[in-house]
Amino acid sequence: MYFQLAYHTDAGIKKKTNQDALLLKTARTPMGRIGLFIVCDGMGGLTQGELASATVIRGMLDWFETELPKITHSGQEQMVIDIQQQLTNCVKGLNRKISDYGEAGNIKLGTTITALLIVYSKYYLLHVGDSRAYQIHDDLSLLTKDQTLVARELERGNITEKQAKIDPRRNVLLQCVGASPELDPVVSHGKVKEGDLFMLCTDGFYHEISNEELFTSLRPDRFSNEQQMKETVVELVELVKKRMEADNITVLMTKVTAGEAS
Repeated sequence: MYFQLAYHTDAGIKKKTNQDALLLKTARTPMGRIGLFIVCDGMGGLTQGELASATVIRGMLDWFETELPKITHSGQEQMVIDIQQQLTNCVKGLNRKISDYGEAGNIKLGTTITALLIVYSKYYLLHVGDSRAYQIHDDLSLLTKDQTLVARELERGNITEKQAKIDPRRNVLLQCVGASPELDPVVSHGKVKEGDLFMLCTDGFYHEISNEELFTSLRPDRFSNEQQMKETVVELVELVKKRMEADNITVLMTKVTAGEAS
């Protein structure tokens, strides 16, 4: 198994700084390749959001390099349990670290995290906030649920989808890393098939683009190499900017292939 990778991040049309952060990290093991892919959105209205997102990226990378190798030789069932538990513990520890830093300096900072870990034929997904993960093969599947006030009101039937798109509370998060006293990350897992394409993005990307446009542009069979993926990601980000998205925008894609990435 190999990964074809592409990403693009942009400060957007209004903001001077980009508080988003991302990670693409792969490694060889005797059983095959594994990979960790993350997008984080530092809170735009909070002080030092870029510090929060960078701290989470560094902490998750350290876990991938030092702790994950210790459990990849476990039996399949035990490995699934261990990975999910360790992902949860890792992000809860980072939540405390960022929260303690903020309290000591009397500042507020926080970040979303959507992390995709691929180990052999399984993926593991860690999610806090409103960044997203999609799986694309014969169709497009949204793997995450937005943890926002508006998403909760929509789910409860208190507002319509049309109202949700223009609701001024659209960016109010129910929780985020560093600014939530008690963090409850959502961790899930599923199967990986050859040819799957996974796309992670911050909320600056998906508000101004439809699921139909995403699927048409990101069908895995359209991409035979990373350059094609990169060009498509850049085109989509520019399209979103033309539609006047004001937030930072980050997109990360990985396509699972049987051959060496080209």
